Amino acid sequence: MKVIAAVDILGGQVVRLLRGDPNNKVVYSEDPIEIAKKWETEGAEMLHVVDLDATLRTGHNNSEIAYKIIEAVSLPVQIAGGIRSIQAVEDALRKNAAKVVLGTLAFKEPNTIKQLAKKNEDRIVISIDQKDGIVMIDGWREPAGIKVEEAIKLFRPMGIREFLITSVDRDGTLKGPDLTARRIASGGISSLSDIVRIRVARCSSVILGKALYDGKITIEKVKVLA
Repeated sequence: MKVIAAVDILGGQVVRLLRGDPNNKVVYSEDPIEIAKKWETEGAEMLHVVDLDATLRTGHNNSEIAYKIIEAVSLPVQIAGGIRSIQAVEDALRKNAAKVVLGTLAFKEPNTIKQLAKKNEDRIVISIDQKDGIVMIDGWREPAGIKVEEAIKLFRPMGIREFLITSVDRDGTLKGPDLTARRIASGGISSLSDIVRIRVARCSSVILGKALYDGKITIEKVKVLA
C-alpha cells in the first residue's frame, strides 16, 4: 500500500479544513514547498497536492506553487483540486505531474474522461467524494446524482483504474475512515489502527492529512504497517 502525504494549499498556505469548510481551517505552514520537502525526507512515496482555492472557486489558484513543488522534490506528485478543463489537465501533465485527480469535470463531462484516458489512463485518477453514499462535486457542495459504486462502474470501462474515495463527513475530523464503501483512500484517518483497517480493505494507497500534521501518526510507522 502506497503512503501518500497531503499538501492542501489555500491562499498560499498549507492548511487542513474540517469537512471542506474554508471557515473552519487550521494553518500549518506559510511555505508549501518546505512542507513538501519535509514529507519527502520523512519517507512519503508520493505527494497529494490540493489547490483549495481552485476547488472552492475563490478567484485565485495555487497552480504555480504546485508546479514549484514538482520541481523541488524527487518523488511523484499528484495534483488535485479545481481541475475542470482539458487544458488544465494537459498543463499539469506537461509540468510533470505524476497523476491528475479529477472530480467535478469527470461527473459533468464523462466523455472528456474517455478522451483523456486514451492518452493518459495511468495518470488520470477519478476523485469520488461521497456523502451518505452519494458522490459530491464542486467543492463538496453539489450532489452529482450518482452513487459510489455506480461511479466506479461508469469510469472503469473508460480505462480508469484508480479512484480516490473520500468521505466528506469524515475529512479532517480524525474520527476514523468510513469503510462502508469498497475502497477508501482518505478522510478521517486518526491512528495506526485505521491504517490496518484500510490495508485489510485492500486499498492500493492511503493519503495522510490531519493526523500526520498533528503528529498523531508518522510516515515511518505507517509504512511499516502498509
